[in-house]
Amino acid sequence: MIRFCALLTLFCGLALPLRAEAPLTVFAAASLRGALEEIAEAFPAPLALAYGGSGTMARQVAAGAPADVVLLANTDWMDWLSYQGVSTAEQAQIVARNHLVLIAPRGTAALSQPADLPARLGRMGRLAMGQRDAVPAGSYAREWLTHEGLWESLQSQLAETDNVRAALALVARGDTPFGVVYASDAHAEEDVQIVYEVPADTHAPITYPAAALTPEGTALVDFLNTQKAQTILENHGFLRADHGS
Repeated sequence: MIRFCALLTLFCGLALPLRAEAPLTVFAAASLRGALEEIAEAFPAPLALAYGGSGTMARQVAAGAPADVVLLANTDWMDWLSYQGVSTAEQAQIVARNHLVLIAPRGTAALSQPADLPARLGRMGRLAMGQRDAVPAGSYAREWLTHEGLWESLQSQLAETDNVRAALALVARGDTPFGVVYASDAHAEEDVQIVYEVPADTHAPITYPAAALTPEGTALVDFLNTQKAQTILENHGFLRADHGS
């Protein structure tokens, strides 16, 4: 009888499915794709990753989309979430930095100065970049072009996209001759090359704030600032969180 009960208990235990650990849901800026996927492999808990433009991600979270962590490409959208009552400034940690570059299809000659860009574009060429008011990379690009005195003259030739990776794809496919993206994006695509590195003092600092929106998300935000995660980010073309500090 004892043996029968033991076998029955074992059978029932095998018959019941193991309860899988629920993944942490992360809403992240599109430029973090690749780096975050590698970080997810190193993090001890499962992650469900959703990517998009920072403005899109912030609006979805503010509208009630369930997220444990939000990771954006500038502080403005994180401040907006704080204003919406979704997070507080104290919750956000800078976990990475980046810099802006001008890219072109591989084999294109370098640009010696920004003033040469209109001539290189010609009358029909388009300049790919993120949407100026919704995508941080687009906002930084506008700041740079304004600083160089090119914004007004190039507005009719802009190809603005929903996120920076879409701008990268336009250049990689040869649909546009030039694009403004992050250095980490250029690092991720072998069909493009950097033809001009944008000086950091021509636009606001490019920072990536992360905020935990649930107690469970805190562990991931803390992990993003560990040596292991910072090395992964560096390997994907990002700058460390403490760069320049």
